[in-house]
Amino acid sequence: MTALNARIAGIGFWCNGLPSWQAARDFVANRALPSEPPAKPQPQLLAPNERRRAPESVAVALEVALAACTDAELDPATLPSVFASTHGDLAITDYMCATLATDPAALSPTRFHNSVHNAAAGYWTIGNGCTAATTAISAFDASFAQGLLEALSQLAAGEEAVLLAAYDTTAVGPAATLWASAGLLGGALVLARTGAGPRLTATLGEGRVSTATGPLAAHGAGNAMAPMLPLFDALAAHAPGAILHAGPGRVLRVELQHD
Repeated sequence: MTALNARIAGIGFWCNGLPSWQAARDFVANRALPSEPPAKPQPQLLAPNERRRAPESVAVALEVALAACTDAELDPATLPSVFASTHGDLAITDYMCATLATDPAALSPTRFHNSVHNAAAGYWTIGNGCTAATTAISAFDASFAQGLLEALSQLAAGEEAVLLAAYDTTAVGPAATLWASAGLLGGALVLARTGAGPRLTATLGEGRVSTATGPLAAHGAGNAMAPMLPLFDALAAHAPGAILHAGPGRVLRVELQHD
């Protein structure tokens, strides 16, 4: 596969105990956790009432997406976007299944519209008044790598900048026995054709990913989106790159050049 290139113009991050990219970088540098971090993201894109009602999946996706755009100093209304999640919101899926099995007439319309896989993407485009294309991706444990490939492909096809936001939440109910996921995790990158920021080169190939050992990978290991963390560890530590799981027998090799 031909290598795909981009500049990382902006970064957003949220994890239990590490509520910002700055907190994540500090943790990688000295293992320091902030005191009294917030239990849930509070995305400023939403009005206060919507912010309180938003499911965790939407809250964390919007929080990191806006942080990355702010870091890149780009207007979110102008950016095409890719939202990647392994499972979507499993808490809402569990509620939907339980309610349909016991009392279908009691199903909440609000929770129903939050159950679709592109819910976060919808909140994002409506909240920003963004009419650029948005894509929602799920590829099980390769979701982040496939989302990154999609965003890079859009750059290669002519877009000047693309937002990638990836996130997953805690699995509950019977689904947790099939697909384990703990805690709340989100990460976002604004990828640009030109400009400042680390240079990223990605190549898809054959191989397997070894167990990640970085600080962020260890801290967020229980979450379904943990496969993205080796790249964020590399960015925080100014390391030369990372290898990401991209599907059965496939890896996405990411090289980084830090200016």
